[in-house]
Amino acid sequence: MKQIWTIAIREFRAFFDSLIAYILIMVFLGLSGFFTWLYGADVFYTGQASMQPFFAIAYWTMFFFIPALTMKMLAEENNTGTIELLLTKDVSDMQVILGKFLSVMLLVLIALVFSLPYYFTIAWLGPIDHGAVWCGYLGILLMSAAYAGIGLFTSSITKNQIVAFLLALLIGMFFLIIFGTLAGNMTGVLGKIFAYLDVSGHYQSISRGVIDSRDILYFLSISALGIFMAQAVLAKRNTTN
Repeated sequence: MKQIWTIAIREFRAFFDSLIAYILIMVFLGLSGFFTWLYGADVFYTGQASMQPFFAIAYWTMFFFIPALTMKMLAEENNTGTIELLLTKDVSDMQVILGKFLSVMLLVLIALVFSLPYYFTIAWLGPIDHGAVWCGYLGILLMSAAYAGIGLFTSSITKNQIVAFLLALLIGMFFLIIFGTLAGNMTGVLGKIFAYLDVSGHYQSISRGVIDSRDILYFLSISALGIFMAQAVLAKRNTTN
């Protein structure tokens, strides 16, 4: 665990050293604030004390932001060769990947902490379902974990950050849009399978305050699959070398 935490802190500091953390947090808060307070089905338009506009925009922003965070984590180290130097130390492939994964989740958590003034302000304006709000935050964390797993996998299979970013978006697009579209056009077992693979139903259920073990297992499974596939790629490289 010490090795994982050391790698996580190193990567977390690297986010702020490169300014990517500041940029993404500012863009995330700016977009979420705009759609929560000023545009479309915002708080004032609906006349309801609800964080649903915030969670609705987070559904899309995290889809882009997480791949932007993970795209260089392994791709850049593969390109520069520093991954080989790192793995010569007393650390395993899985510890490297888990450390990088943890750093992404720490940054997501920081971004969500900075969004809490939205929650407190809306709660001051009127009665709010506090349970649904905290479930919504849990939904964002779980969805981010799933995208982080995908992003780490795509970053492990290439030396090009842009390619890693685009591949993560492509894979994420299946869960975000394509599986849901297929589910809507199919019936029977295949329809149910594609409906389960669609991320929107699981996220919306949690963000409304409904905690279902199937939804949690869904996100954790995607995250774990991405992490193990990234570890397999690194292990295969080590065997080849």
